[in-house]
Amino acid sequence: MPGHDWINQKFLERLERLALRWRKSFPGLIGGRNVSRFGGPGMEFLDHRHFHYGDDLRAVNWRAYLRFEKLFLKIFRIEPHAPVRLLLDASASMGLGAPSKFDYARRLAAALSYVALVRLDALVLVPFREALESIMRCVGGRHRFAPIVEFLAELCPDGRTSFLEVARQFVGRFADRGLLIVVSDFLDDDDALKALQYLADFGHELVLIQLWAEHDRVPPWEGRLNLVDAESGAALELDFDATARRQYTAAFDAYCQALRRVALANGGRYVGLPTTLDLEEAVFGLLAGAGAVEA
Repeated sequence: MPGHDWINQKFLERLERLALRWRKSFPGLIGGRNVSRFGGPGMEFLDHRHFHYGDDLRAVNWRAYLRFEKLFLKIFRIEPHAPVRLLLDASASMGLGAPSKFDYARRLAAALSYVALVRLDALVLVPFREALESIMRCVGGRHRFAPIVEFLAELCPDGRTSFLEVARQFVGRFADRGLLIVVSDFLDDDDALKALQYLADFGHELVLIQLWAEHDRVPPWEGRLNLVDAESGAALELDFDATARRQYTAAFDAYCQALRRVALANGGRYVGLPTTLDLEEAVFGLLAGAGAVEA
């Protein structure tokens, strides 16, 4: 993410209208829905965000308007938050593609973190490979966004993936149930589906966001190929033609559907994103359409 050129003010202002969505009822929390925030007397003030068409004028900070000549909306809280964790795949396979899946994943993680910061959700960023890596807590309002960007910028894709080990460590480290967002290509020699079901069985609400490069789904090559696994280094020699390509794509799509079934069967959501899709379209289109975020 050189220069962080992808972070522009218009995109951030659009993100301020969104909230991370959760459905389940968790211990100590009210209902299976998002935190409610609106203006009014006798409620706890949290933060400001930019005013958008359709917002309640009663919640506008008119003193700030007189000073800055811009409309800001006051945000209040009346309900507790669900714990939110974002597992970010930082394994070697995520470094493939153009743009790389990992750069796309970092941009997406930053966007979701900004949504959490503006809404004052307690979100924890957890990179993983064969195990959980150092975490980043996203709390305290939008002024904490710059440290999150720096944290993401320092990450590099490397190493192997082990969803089973990551799931085992996760349930041991995060005992309280909550919303669990997983951003990954879900390419693992072991059984990623079994690991995800394990997380769901512990009561976490899954939002699975699968990223793929074009060649992940439709390999462009033909003839005799010598393939090397990006994570394990294992070599494979095979003959690849149009028939093999169709079979490969069908198997890839079947795996995507299996991930989707795991999410939906446990009250969660699944979103598949090619890295060629514009990030804003991904957030405000597919993620919003799947109910992962809402205005």
